[in-house]
Formats: sequence, structure tokens, C-alpha cells
Amino acid sequence: MTGLPLVSVTRYVTPLREGGSLPGIVEGDDLGTYVCKFRGAGQGLRVLVAEVLAAELARRIGLRTPRLVALDLDPEIARYEADEEVQELLVASVGLNLGVDFLPGSFGYDGEVGGAGADLAAKVLWLDAFCANVDRSWRNPNLLVWHGELWVIDHGASLYFHHGWPGGALERDGAAARFAAQPWSMDDHVLAAHAAALPAADAEITRLLQPEDLPAVVTAVPDEWLEPVPGASTPEAVRAAYVEFLTARLATRTWLPAPAEGMDR
Repeated sequence: MTGLPLVSVTRYVTPLREGGSLPGIVEGDDLGTYVCKFRGAGQGLRVLVAEVLAAELARRIGLRTPRLVALDLDPEIARYEADEEVQELLVASVGLNLGVDFLPGSFGYDGEVGGAGADLAAKVLWLDAFCANVDRSWRNPNLLVWHGELWVIDHGASLYFHHGWPGGALERDGAAARFAAQPWSMDDHVLAAHAAALPAADAEITRLLQPEDLPAVVTAVPDEWLEPVPGASTPEAVRAAYVEFLTARLATRTWLPAPAEGMDR
């Protein structure tokens, strides 16, 4: 089961040699062009889960983020790839991968916030604080500007808590509550200077995102990516764990930085 549109890869176009995961540009049978994030990359399937959950949350609070699809990769695609490193990655990624709609002509964030200015920037701060995203600094903003609007991308460094699940974190009492109370620092965040708008953003997002919305957010993740862990042996149980952790965090604001923390930078 997947809540994402299912698209078959028809052609591997070129690698994007940024970072360690080696995403690539691919074409699909829907005639779309996508940035493919591969299940066989070193970071594992939980990075793809984080990408989907954070993107779905972003959409629900009014942020722009590229459309996501589940890309079905046939082993035949690898046969025609001359680059040995890429071929190995394709072979390891047969099955469902994550496709991110390619935004032609977009460019990296350069310091100007498009769209709603400070209000929009504060929503990005809120999203990253809620998801505990540690990867939106000036070194790696993970923001694009397309047609004059700001788009958030690359959320794989979010939701760190699930990396502890294979070791039995779910079986320890209070795991969700610990994540709910975990503070988040915006010290290195590319949009920290807009922290004064956080209270207004929080008030708006409180109206847009309710606990009852979270099961639908988690439904978007394909079953194939929800690996069994101690305490959650089925995709349904893993989904329930994500809902529990996100619901616990949404019920608090311990994690939300005070506006003064982002000022005078």
C-alpha cells in the first residue's frame, strides 16, 4: 500500500552528485521528470519516510514543497547504465523509491524570502522545529526559489527518533514523550533571523494542523518502507508509532524556540 501516486521509471537520466546519497534525475511513465531518492542509498529507508512525513506536514501548514510520487524501479533500468557506482545503486534500489517533482529553472535560496516574507520564513522554522530537522543551514539551505516563490526540499534529516527504533527504543517507556519534550535549536538555521514571527506562525498553524490530521499524513508512506522493529512488527504498527510520536510532540510547545533565540544574527 502507498498513499503516494505510483509512477514507473522509464529512464535514468543523470546523477545529482550532491551529498552522499547520489540522487538522480529520472523520467516516469507519466511523462514527468523527478529527482529520485533511492531506497538503496546508504541512509536507508527511514530517510525516505522522513522526507514524506515532513513534506506532507509542510503542505498542510501552507508551505510549498514539490509533489512526491512512489517511483517503481525495474531491474532492467540498471542494465543500460555505464557508471558502475550508479549501476550498483540502481540494482540495490529495485522496487519503490521516492520521486520528487523536478522544478526546472529553480535555483538555491540566496537570502531573499519569496512569497509572504517573514511570515513564510517563520512557518519553515516551525516545521523544522516540529520535525527536529537539523539540516537547513547556510551551508545547506535545502530551499529553492521557483517562479519567485520559496519551496522547501530535502527533509531526510528530520524525525531522528526513528533511527533508534531498530535498537528497541519503542519498547522503552516514555519514548514518545521524550521526543515531545526535546528542544530544538535554531542557532544554525538559515532563517533564524525571522524568529520574531514564530508566535504568529504557531497560532496560524494551530488552526491548520490538528492531531486528527496526523494519521492521514502517515498514510502517505508506502508499506515497503515501514520496516519491522522491536515493538512494531507490521506496517500498521509502525504507522501507529509515528502517529503516537507526532501527536505527542504536537501536544506541547517545549520544542518551539523562543523568538529571542533567533534575533541579532
